Amino acid sequence: MKTPRAFYQPLAIGAPAPYRELPARLERMIHFVPPHVEKMRAKVPDLISKVDVVLGNLEDAIPADAKEAARAGFIAMGRDNDFGATGLWTRVNCLNSPWFLDDIMEILPAIGEKLDVVMLPKVESPWDIHYLDQLLAQLEAKNGISKPILIHAILETAEGVKNVEAITTASARPISRPRAA
Repeated sequence: MKTPRAFYQPLAIGAPAPYRELPARLERMIHFVPPHVEKMRAKVPDLISKVDVVLGNLEDAIPADAKEAARAGFIAMGRDNDFGATGLWTRVNCLNSPWFLDDIMEILPAIGEKLDVVMLPKVESPWDIHYLDQLLAQLEAKNGISKPILIHAILETAEGVKNVEAITTASARPISRPRAA
């Protein structure tokens, strides 16, 4: 556990300091987009003004043979659109999948300044948050990202629910409202 003095310090040299308070943003309507489907990506410019969050889904709804296309489609979607006050989120693949690291390592350098939240599925312990927190800080620093990217933890197992308190206090990086799936 970090000391109170160190709790709000950036985790990497050059990374943005964590928010002390969560930015006030509406999240009433989150539209999940399968970014590997061009027809769906083409609807994003119109969606932006109608929803509070556009979320590029890279996880379970995407077939294994379309994971790389979905990641590339999400990056294109981020590059090609001005989201203004609408949030841009992504639900990445879970930590123990073969796609997670590439999701983070490719998305942040490409569109990290536009990305607001990484939704992390299948969170079971505070270590899952520690890992993503440190990785985000390093990539924010390396890529000159000026605002911290938030983490939205999804608890999908009894282990995750059992550890909810430890998960929500695992990081100074605000973890947007964890929810049970």
